[in-house]
Amino acid sequence: MTGTAVRPGRGRKPKSNNRKKLAGSKHVKPDEPKFSQITNINPPEWFDDLAVTMWEMVCPELCRERVLTLTDIHNLEVFCCSYSNWRKSQSEVSERGVTMVDAEDGKLKKNPAMTALNESARQMATFGAMLGLDPASRQRLIGGNKQDSGNRFSDF
Repeated sequence: MTGTAVRPGRGRKPKSNNRKKLAGSKHVKPDEPKFSQITNINPPEWFDDLAVTMWEMVCPELCRERVLTLTDIHNLEVFCCSYSNWRKSQSEVSERGVTMVDAEDGKLKKNPAMTALNESARQMATFGAMLGLDPASRQRLIGGNKQDSGNRFSDF
């Protein structure tokens, strides 16, 4: 084994060469295969309106930042579908409440949409992090603002 983490909980995930370059790293492997850069891609035909809306908001940004490659499209699909499921579940919870009366015994029980809501939120967080859609993973994937700090000693 080469020392890079391959199992969850065993250190940081390795960055791709492209992401290392974007972050300004000097440690770029010259022999890594290059994937063609995606400039735009249409959402899958089977998406519902909510998933399409999220795709159209996120995909152009990911392409512009050169985060999205052909091998990442499935992550974006799962993220957008999770968003759609999350919105539908939240609508159900807003309409019927967090708890509901059980038809069989008349007791209060948790609305099943709460489980779907929580699972969708977890999937959005997981797949969003893979795509750099939260501040911490965005910093890891594409680096911070590359503005000159004006510090003449910053190169040392």
